[in-house]
Amino acid sequence: MVDMALLSTCLAAHHRSYGPHTPRGTNEKNLNQNLPVVQNLVPQETSRLPSSLRWRPLRPFLVFRACWSNSTMATRIQFENSCEVGVFSKLTNAYCLVAIGGSENFYSAYEAELADVIPVVKTSIAGTRIIGRLCAGNKNGLLLPHTTTDQELQHLRNSLPDQVVVQRIEEKLSALGNCIACNDHVALTHPDLDRETEELIADILGVEVFRQTIAGNILVGSYCAFSNRGGLVSYLSLLFILGENFLVGINCCSPALNIETGTVNRGSEVVAAGITVNDWTAFCGSDTTATELSVVESVFKLREAQPSSIVDEMRKSLIDSYV
Repeated sequence: MVDMALLSTCLAAHHRSYGPHTPRGTNEKNLNQNLPVVQNLVPQETSRLPSSLRWRPLRPFLVFRACWSNSTMATRIQFENSCEVGVFSKLTNAYCLVAIGGSENFYSAYEAELADVIPVVKTSIAGTRIIGRLCAGNKNGLLLPHTTTDQELQHLRNSLPDQVVVQRIEEKLSALGNCIACNDHVALTHPDLDRETEELIADILGVEVFRQTIAGNILVGSYCAFSNRGGLVSYLSLLFILGENFLVGINCCSPALNIETGTVNRGSEVVAAGITVNDWTAFCGSDTTATELSVVESVFKLREAQPSSIVDEMRKSLIDSYV
């Protein structure tokens, strides 16, 4: 066994000799030429180390550089000083809505990922910027509260693709984003929504509707986020959700849907407020940890997704429906 104190001494010597990381373009031959510098610093200690450590340079930082060079499918951003990005944006497979009045960095993050595939539309709803909590939608349609102004409604209809039906509905629970969680096949809704609203959700979004709670919370749109590839629900729902029937309904309509519990923004159980996601990318709040980000990418299968193939499939289905 190698003495840990001795190994620490060697690491410190390596740090002083080579710097905090291996210089770009350095090869094995050049590193071995510099090795006597390490031995001259601590000759009596290094002589007791195994040959694998004594004669080969220690390069722990190379692994981290290689890992971080891979592009990630989930992006951490913030809106002004808020990490609740799901409050200020709405993302589907056909369009993305972002609140007006944000920074250029906020908009450029969305446009860099989405502009070549789907439109990114800056808007307000009911004169406010909390658009993610006030609207609900998928690739088929967009539902807006009755407080939406005529100018906002017309702006959205002009900006979104022709196949997306934009509808303003009369519903007393006007924060539709908090009351509805949906993908392109299934919708979970607040138990107290009007029957007429439920029918509009089914007709405009083209989904099967389930009245549901999550861990006793009636705001299902706040405590879960869904795409066609997976769903993330509040970790508080673990003990409640397994016995409820909506998992059966979701799996019947979307057999490949992977549903897991988790958090965003360093443990926040209000999942939908801290994330906005579609079938190939996700945007999380800036406080989301690396572990939470990894769970998001795994649950929504983002590393397997290709936006071009998904959009092509949507276009084919659209053409078939017209034919």
